[in-house]
Amino acid sequence: MNRRIVAGLLGYLTLFCGAAMIPPFILAATVEEGDGAAAFLLSIFLCLAATFELERFGGLKGKDNVGIREGIAITGLGWLLISILGLVPYFAGGYLNLLDSLVESFSGFSGTGATVIENVEILPRSILLWRSMSNWFGGLGIVVIFMAIMSQFGRGGMYILKAETTGPTKDRQMPKIRDNAKALFSIYVSLTIFCAIAYFLCGLEPFVAINHAMTTIATGGFGVFNGTVGEYGNIYLEYCMAFFMIVSSGSFAMYVVAFRKGIGVIFQNTEFRTYLMIIFVATIVVAGDLMVELFITPEIAIRSAIFHVASLSSTTGFVAHDFDTYPPLSKAFLLMTMFLGGCAGSTAGGLKVARIILLFKFVALIVRQKLHPNLVTQLTLGGRPLNEDVVYGAAKFFFAVVVLDILFAAVMMFDGIDFVNAISVSVSTMASVGPGFGIEGATSTYSLLPSLSKFCACGFMFLSRLEIFTVLAMLSPDFWHKSKNW
Repeated sequence: MNRRIVAGLLGYLTLFCGAAMIPPFILAATVEEGDGAAAFLLSIFLCLAATFELERFGGLKGKDNVGIREGIAITGLGWLLISILGLVPYFAGGYLNLLDSLVESFSGFSGTGATVIENVEILPRSILLWRSMSNWFGGLGIVVIFMAIMSQFGRGGMYILKAETTGPTKDRQMPKIRDNAKALFSIYVSLTIFCAIAYFLCGLEPFVAINHAMTTIATGGFGVFNGTVGEYGNIYLEYCMAFFMIVSSGSFAMYVVAFRKGIGVIFQNTEFRTYLMIIFVATIVVAGDLMVELFITPEIAIRSAIFHVASLSSTTGFVAHDFDTYPPLSKAFLLMTMFLGGCAGSTAGGLKVARIILLFKFVALIVRQKLHPNLVTQLTLGGRPLNEDVVYGAAKFFFAVVVLDILFAAVMMFDGIDFVNAISVSVSTMASVGPGFGIEGATSTYSLLPSLSKFCACGFMFLSRLEIFTVLAMLSPDFWHKSKNW
């Protein structure tokens, strides 16, 4: 591995992080938030200091190219470094202790949206803006956004894009990696602007609309009020939020192609059609269950069902009503959508619908081969043939998610949390949802978790955002040494 290249690009990332803190700093200085302004000024200084040290050790030369190991290291270490620097405003401003600051920062950048803050309304607007910005930068991907701005990655930028993009397939829509990143970033920014305008038209004040738009499109779910969305008393806002959460669960690569070839591309996409079908079925079941079991009127039941199915399937985690009080069948379907997540290449977390499709097709293929031993066939997704690496990769990821869910649940039970709550927190954290059922239910926070569970939650949020194997590869001793196998 060329550590000089890794250090050089990490130096640019920390500089980028410092630049991202300037808007909250200006906001804090403008509205006379003394503690907030000082906290962000210190944070910017630390980012510059980190940049200076990294650039002193490393740097880029004209013919440098990023290889697979450098790509993984830049992505993994970049996320870790930015998340650590991102905790400084919370801690330096005296708003949270060190561990809670770490949890809040990791939750923000990973798009989990879980918070340890009991009362967000007492926080200054600069901190609220930084929370939303951390969601937004983490949604599409810190390094992908960075790649859209910088040009020093060369051909090896493909490895970074693969390491950070979610899902079993890593489609490219343009020959150049930087052009590909710029196209994704352009769609991301455009959707955020449209979403903010829509929220403003629904009645939210500009600051609230912008913050909610960033966390909606990023499927992060951080809010600026303690109350649920339902407390706004705005029916149009709930439907609008549900729409944009569903849109954000679609592949951004698909939207790039749709922009060039027409909207028909969206409805021809097998994964997105399957995702919409899951949304439809889950909404019907949950709405029917609410009407039968809780005697809720059809309009409220349908509105509540579609909002929470969209919120949890997209792993955004916004809450309109306390779904922790729903009947068992509704909870089961919401938990299922939470586990499945959105589409590959979206900002949503979870297992991804593409992997579910592949796993079902893989099982069906095995059954057919048992019946017809000489059968020769190939799995496809959306009419495109897939090689064995993609199919087995989906199976390996499913296995890894299940094992890590069990492991995290075991850690929390060791830390004093009961079995049901441990499973709920584990699934919610690994799926990057945030709220769940029980101890961290719809109206609760991660502040109730013991210290060990909070610390481990940071690690599991980090693992889930980078889809596990990027981080696991970095933990291998061979990764950091010269090897002919890389």
